Amino acid sequence: MSNTIKVSTPGRICLFGEHQDYLGLPVIAAAISRRVNITGLNRNDGKAVIHLPDIQSQESFEIYPELEYLHKRDYFRSALNILQREGYTFKKGLECTVEGNIPINSGTSSSSALLANWIHFLSRMADEPKPLSEKEIAEIAYRAEVVEFKEAGGMMDHYSTAVGNVIYLESTPKILVETLKPNFGSFVLGDSLEPKDTVGILKRVKYGVLEAVEKIKKAYPDFSLFSVQESDIKEFEALISKDELDLIKANIDNRDILIEALALLKAENLNHQRFGELLAQHQLNLQALLKISTPKIDRMLAAAKEAGAYGGKINGSGGGGCMFVYAPENTEEVAKSIEREGGKAYIIQIDKGTSLEN
Repeated sequence: MSNTIKVSTPGRICLFGEHQDYLGLPVIAAAISRRVNITGLNRNDGKAVIHLPDIQSQESFEIYPELEYLHKRDYFRSALNILQREGYTFKKGLECTVEGNIPINSGTSSSSALLANWIHFLSRMADEPKPLSEKEIAEIAYRAEVVEFKEAGGMMDHYSTAVGNVIYLESTPKILVETLKPNFGSFVLGDSLEPKDTVGILKRVKYGVLEAVEKIKKAYPDFSLFSVQESDIKEFEALISKDELDLIKANIDNRDILIEALALLKAENLNHQRFGELLAQHQLNLQALLKISTPKIDRMLAAAKEAGAYGGKINGSGGGGCMFVYAPENTEEVAKSIEREGGKAYIIQIDKGTSLEN
């Protein structure tokens, strides 16, 4: 038996670039001080035994090369498969307990954080431990979640949870991850307690944008979301529907908001007021043009602003789930205002990435 080890990985919020990472456009995301922990040790029978007290469940299986998937998002097995393809072996087996305080299914990347944490844990529990860098963990997590199951997501969740702090991420034409260290105060995360509609919204928003781009490219082969300007939009009105035009407008404006936000976050002194205004501008596009917000989340954001928050937005795919606001002042009152609207509030800070805790 080996010594017990504990690793932890944060959830995340998307500051700027919501619904843009899967289009190859840049995003700015931040790790938050709500985390998932895995504590465990080796066995001596080649089995994986995973205790999941938060959901009153347990998984147990023998570790073979190329484990068969028993359900669509079988991340415990997909991570093992990828690591074994990379040369890791787990003949001893392992046993662990997974616990966390990241809101589940709410847009704060609880599943990607769990997967990144599991990969980090496995790299240290292999027969020959070879700890991975934060970026290597992110890349394997992306493969284990998105590539292995042919999912629709981008890379933001994996890099922001594994690398931590605030990151600027480009995925096209190649992966570029830049860590930013703005002097932030507190945020307040608000869970609407409404279930997200990830599949429905991705179908409408992601595929709506991609379809609109294809229609425009038939007339303008050089069209690109990376370079098109707002002043060009009139030329496309006859080519696409009003809803498609709204999606394109939102993507252009959100792209430009992110560019201003990046300069703001790199400045020596953060303009807290302007940062909040940019979050609110981003939210307006998400609410009015992408239509991913909900009346309850809109009320939570308005109440938080009234209580002293500088600005905020829905977080994640939308149709429910979480929102957050930047509230370095009156933080407690902002949290109470969100709860008065029927949400569950958490005061959060920006946090480190995946880490060995002992």
